[in-house]
Amino acid sequence: MIKKFLAFLKFNFISKSAYSKIFRREDKLPVSGFTPTLIGPSQLEHLTDDDFSRINEILPWKCFTSDGHGRRFGNLAWKGKRDNLQSIPDPRIVELDRLFNLSDKSVLELGCFEGVHTLGIALKAESIFAVDSRIENVIKTIVRANLYGFKPSVSVCDLEKNEDVKRLPTVDIIHHVGVLYHLTDPISHLIQIGKLARYGFLLDTHYATDEMATHQFNEPHSSYKYYIHREHGRDEVFSGMYDHAKWLKLNDIKEILSQIGFSDIVVYKDDKKQFAPRVTIYAARPGMMRNL
Repeated sequence: MIKKFLAFLKFNFISKSAYSKIFRREDKLPVSGFTPTLIGPSQLEHLTDDDFSRINEILPWKCFTSDGHGRRFGNLAWKGKRDNLQSIPDPRIVELDRLFNLSDKSVLELGCFEGVHTLGIALKAESIFAVDSRIENVIKTIVRANLYGFKPSVSVCDLEKNEDVKRLPTVDIIHHVGVLYHLTDPISHLIQIGKLARYGFLLDTHYATDEMATHQFNEPHSSYKYYIHREHGRDEVFSGMYDHAKWLKLNDIKEILSQIGFSDIVVYKDDKKQFAPRVTIYAARPGMMRNL
């Protein structure tokens, strides 16, 4: 019961940073001793241990990777949050590549955070455009990618501002992980962003159960219900940019994807947690996804 109560507090009432200070303790990580990340030649292997320590202190890292010698690049968010070595590429990107063959595809990554998924996509895709709403994440992504030997196009974009979204390129695939459940109008977002994808999506998001979804949209989305999730704004790194987000129900997410042209849908993983169920979906325009 205590664990469930703390989870309820975390997702509904207090900010993630405040939660970490109350219920978690900050731990320092060693600089070395991690599993080496071997993704090709990079500048990291030529840096001294002192340089690594300085890199890890210069920017406010909230996750970490490693170099070919097993030295830590970045830091944990807090004990229990991003405190494990991040995989490159993430298994969801491996599956994305299997389904779409990214080798000749362009990818738009929404919410690049600190560039871990950016690197995984860059390993597989012909080109990548990465965006994030926070300038510090853009800078960290550029630094991490560059030191591993990649130079993706990375820029600031608030996905709830039309003027920002209008600057996004049309691409083959959209990598959409950890973003939808931070938005105040996820339906309009999906409709708008879907116009930019020629082939399909990787969409990974929390969603609302029937019991959670007690509110209903006004026009033009009045047929959909949602759950209001409290967000903590610009200065909370793991929050959306505004004061709340709307979580859609899973069947409604799939219906919206079909309506905007992505009717071939594969549910890769559906984690039915009590306070924060989460799903990974691959959605494609008809006939664009392999091995269905």
